[in-house]
Amino acid sequence: MLETIRPMKTAVVKEALLESVRKSEAEKRGRKASKEVRQLQLIEATIDSLAKRGYSETTMADVADGAGLSRGIVNFHFESKEKLLIATLQHMYDEYSAHWRNALYKAGDDPADQLHALVSADFDRSICNKRKLAAWCAFWGEAKSRPTYQALSSARDAVYQTIFIDLCATLKLSGSYAYEPQVMALALSAMLEGLWLRLMMGTEDTTRETALQAANEFLSVAFPKHYPSKAGGATKP
Repeated sequence: MLETIRPMKTAVVKEALLESVRKSEAEKRGRKASKEVRQLQLIEATIDSLAKRGYSETTMADVADGAGLSRGIVNFHFESKEKLLIATLQHMYDEYSAHWRNALYKAGDDPADQLHALVSADFDRSICNKRKLAAWCAFWGEAKSRPTYQALSSARDAVYQTIFIDLCATLKLSGSYAYEPQVMALALSAMLEGLWLRLMMGTEDTTRETALQAANEFLSVAFPKHYPSKAGGATKP
């Protein structure tokens, strides 16, 4: 009889321990999720404040109020304004990177389709809106005097620019163009950044639609064999 009872008790104890472990892991996941949700709330509120007030006028108090959270919560998660802003810039770069990588993946294997997809992705509403453009410009204005921002921006921009150079080199070979790929990639990037700046400034004749049309026209002029010019912008033959 004892031999029967002991295994049963052992099984019950083991099940109780397993249940305790499962509950502990679930609580940890819940705390982690809650932490990530709070941090995202604060980052989004920081973007709002940058767009509304600019870099220097944004305070931890503004962010807390914008997120509807206590000021102690901001300090708990980020400790300082500088750490909060670095996390915000990191988040924006991660979002932008995921966006253009997804566009590149969906474009398939054709280099002309890939380049066109990357250009079009820059004017998607989820990325290209006044709120986020204003936040980008706020960071750009500070990058020269802040090595941390420069390092973060340079690392991310280098990957993106390398893809542009590679695509320009591939299109040069297939189209027998005379340009230098690195120079053409630089011109393309500068054109896209310039259109973003005009959109941020609210220039009357520039909308997301007209900016995309202008970018497509650039592709038509730079790569005429790959993007024949048609009404409304560049399209593939």
